[in-house]
Amino acid sequence: AVVIAAVAVVILVAALVVLGRRGPAGPPPNTLLPAAAYAANLPVSNLQMSESTSMSGGKQTYIEGHIANHGTKTVTGITVQVVFANDLHNAPQIETGPLNLIYMREPYLDTRPVSASPLAPGAESDFRLIFDDVSDNWNQQLPQIRIVTVETR
Repeated sequence: AVVIAAVAVVILVAALVVLGRRGPAGPPPNTLLPAAAYAANLPVSNLQMSESTSMSGGKQTYIEGHIANHGTKTVTGITVQVVFANDLHNAPQIETGPLNLIYMREPYLDTRPVSASPLAPGAESDFRLIFDDVSDNWNQQLPQIRIVTVETR
């Protein structure tokens, strides 16, 4: 019985160690990441911003634009950093997340990840980014969009 209990404890500790390991820590918040090597092949254009307020008082900021793949690879994923500058000489707010492509505009606008609609060489698509928590000290100017990760095949 003691041997069985000891083996169970060893298995439990090993399981906790394996589950406790995490991947490498991401960058600290508000850290600009370098542009992805393939980003030069993915020009972003026609940027437009809008906002909406919910009945509960929440506010969402939308950035829509157009992206094209001028490279030779099929793009299956894009991560962007959006830099919301301010005029107070404080550090800007930097949001990092996936770029979602617009696939339907009627009866309502809907998006899906690039992995669901990969961008083949020469392909183009509209996209939408949605933000819930843009700082009040943002200068309301069009933010900078940086492509920091590109997955290709």
